[in-house]
Amino acid sequence: MSWTIYIAWLIWIPFVFALFATIRPRRALLTALISGWLFLPFVGYPITGFKSKLTITCLVILLAALIFAPGAFARLRPKVVDLPILVFFLWPFVSARANGFDYYESFAAAFGAFLNVGAAYLLGRVFFTDLRGLRSVAISLFVGGLIYVPFCLWEIRFSPQLHRMIYGFQQTPFGTAVRFGGFRPWVFMENGLALGMWMSAASFIGFLLWRSGSLRRLWGTSVGALLVVLVLTTVFCKSFGALALLAIGVLTYWLSQRFRTAIPVLCLVAASPLYLGLRITGAWSGESLAAASAQVSNEERADSLRYRLQNEELLVARAMQKPITGWGRWGRFLVRNEQGMQLSIPDGLWIIMLGQFGLVGLAALPAVLLLPILLLFRRYPVRMWGHPLVAPAAALAIVLTLFMIDNLFNAMSNPPFLLAAGALTGLRRQKLLSDRPRIASSRKAPPVHAGAVAIATRAVPRAW
Repeated sequence: MSWTIYIAWLIWIPFVFALFATIRPRRALLTALISGWLFLPFVGYPITGFKSKLTITCLVILLAALIFAPGAFARLRPKVVDLPILVFFLWPFVSARANGFDYYESFAAAFGAFLNVGAAYLLGRVFFTDLRGLRSVAISLFVGGLIYVPFCLWEIRFSPQLHRMIYGFQQTPFGTAVRFGGFRPWVFMENGLALGMWMSAASFIGFLLWRSGSLRRLWGTSVGALLVVLVLTTVFCKSFGALALLAIGVLTYWLSQRFRTAIPVLCLVAASPLYLGLRITGAWSGESLAAASAQVSNEERADSLRYRLQNEELLVARAMQKPITGWGRWGRFLVRNEQGMQLSIPDGLWIIMLGQFGLVGLAALPAVLLLPILLLFRRYPVRMWGHPLVAPAAALAIVLTLFMIDNLFNAMSNPPFLLAAGALTGLRRQKLLSDRPRIASSRKAPPVHAGAVAIATRAVPRAW
């Protein structure tokens, strides 16, 4: 490995502890998480807890938070709505034991699941369970997208080379970067798909922040102008699936606000469970989806989708041999021939969860990502989602729903999204000045100043 990889970790880890020692925990946590996820090398080590960029980042931030803000964790009161996340990281232990693994592997499987999903969820559940905190999370994701704009534009022009130039290797085979006669950027994420989803999520959140008046100015510049730059860069990233999800999210939000109904949002929420049910039971082959992809995109994309669907059918058949506990880790759920050659390639996170941890483990995935938006319905009806204080929470909830749809076809982790899931799950109902958002034209919201990744956390002014 390149020496720059170790230098990056040696700089970032003390930086995280210095943040928690000098500034408020919320700002420290968001700055550490966004900076680490955006710029650290996509690498891992054969040590439990350090096997990926995701687990290292979450573990370091969690340790710093426990050391410098232990009181926040002491105030945590688990609720019934936290049951899905408990199942998510405890069921791998049950699965491992059911498949004959020893206690070390069983605990390692549970600990790995906790670091992959549970740690970020816990941080959100502890530190951001109010509207002001969720606004901070939303602004941090929007800022994270803006920070990536110059890096994306550079790689769009010169090809994905930044990770190789700085850290000495490319995180993904270069062939996947070529799209429509140009290049699709990766920057410091796993691949172009992960980057596309990040930029689309940031664009959608920025749209709702601007549309609701929750954020008017950033770095002394109109949020509307920054949003235009961000959306154009997202389009140039050439990730068709992520762009489609961005369009679906905007359309869903617009319809729900235009007609004052939750039906569009509920349809979006139902899409993932419906897909899972149809694919697991074999009631739908997915050919109509591939045909639609050929019409909208091109035949090459449609063939890629058909290949994924065919692999899903093989993997579902294998998973249904152990439907409750799954096959455990280490690729035992994959389909192989008599010579041991692998015949299946898993793409979607859902099929990996089903194969490894069975139906119980799989059920925890949509529950963690979709339950927050249903809880938001209970606390704030859809007609209130345009309110400047509620809109950031609504933006994060819809992003989680889109992220779940993305994981039907891809397997991309994203700790800021999981932090948002924890925050939304623990969101407490707050009384608003008005159910209907009205921004007085004679008064402008003060600008939100932020450093490279320092997130503004001041409250929205009482201008409605």
